Amino acid sequence: MFLNRHAIPVDIPEEKLFFVVHPLDDAPEQKLDTSRLGPMRLTRSVRFSLLTLRGYLILMAMLVTYHVLDLAGVLGRHVR
Repeated sequence: MFLNRHAIPVDIPEEKLFFVVHPLDDAPEQKLDTSRLGPMRLTRSVRFSLLTLRGYLILMAMLVTYHVLDLAGVLGRHVR
């Protein structure tokens, strides 16, 4: 039995075969129009996680700023 255009003989039953289509050869899919969607509802746990992440990122930005200012000598000399 020959199943593809390259004429490679296959001895596996057809119901057990899977065909792979490369994304460049596949037809483009219809994209979802997000302009018609409303705002998403956030649960308490998601809201808490996002606020925690925001606080963490602000803290890390402050630490990087402090370190850069310290290396530049703006903060004065420290006893080491």
